[in-house]
Amino acid sequence: MPRDFEAHRPRLRALAYRMLGSRSEAEDVVQDAWLRWQAADQAQVEDPLAYLCRATTHLCLDLLQSARARREQYVGLWLPEPIVDEAHHSYGAPNPETVLGHYQQLSLGFMWALQQLSPLERAAFVLHDVFEQPFDEVAQTLGRSSAACRQLSSRARKQLQAQGYGAEDTAAAPADTRMQALLEAFAQALASGELGALAELLTQDVRLCSDGGGVVCAIPAPLLGRDRVAQALVAFARTWQRDAGAQALHPAWVNGAPGALLWNAQGVLEQACALEWDTQGRVRGIYFQRNPQKLAALTTTPAPGSRG
Repeated sequence: MPRDFEAHRPRLRALAYRMLGSRSEAEDVVQDAWLRWQAADQAQVEDPLAYLCRATTHLCLDLLQSARARREQYVGLWLPEPIVDEAHHSYGAPNPETVLGHYQQLSLGFMWALQQLSPLERAAFVLHDVFEQPFDEVAQTLGRSSAACRQLSSRARKQLQAQGYGAEDTAAAPADTRMQALLEAFAQALASGELGALAELLTQDVRLCSDGGGVVCAIPAPLLGRDRVAQALVAFARTWQRDAGAQALHPAWVNGAPGALLWNAQGVLEQACALEWDTQGRVRGIYFQRNPQKLAALTTTPAPGSRG
């Protein structure tokens, strides 16, 4: 078992990001875990990774408790901070073979669904179902019995399945070649403004979510259903086409899923969009992150050849 903190940092960041939905807060938590590790009698720590996971989980739970009022006062729909072009980044899955798979564990839809759980449900689920810790270890981390942790994880799993995040419900990200074809078909449907063509690419229960943080315009609640989402997308496409000369659009991987980034004329990133697919290659979720504070950490810039 490595005793070098850096060997465990990627796993700790992945844990903290899933717990918090914020990459900046996840980095702060991991740094605090490092400080605790430095202050500990490391020679007496039998399992460094277990120790560090417990420390990280407790720091996340403490932060969630202190941030509860702030989250409750958040304007509109809350979505996680996006990670762009980092499908294999250390925020990703610790093991691609875990129950929901690499893509599902990092997608904005799954991350948003995680945030609907209570902090303890989220912790039990992430530790056991995502990071594959035995319930005995989860119990030690959360200070509860194994039976209680099993129940917490079970409740979380049922809630996630109700949102469509069961192992059988969500497809892995398609291969790059198939993804390119799907994205082109989606873009053509948007450009044509044909609701019928666009609707054919959407699942019946497709969901559209948008986070503006009360700073910029955004849809205040999830928009559900093929017809409503198609109409909203066509309206957005018309607005974008009208202002296309002042904007740049570039395809990108957002949280391990295909999507796009949109810049304004000043070169400021205005939004990150991620698409979520089902097993038949249809779009089942569309997520727009528009909150400038959550986009500020992205260092990407418009690429040469971006549409504008």
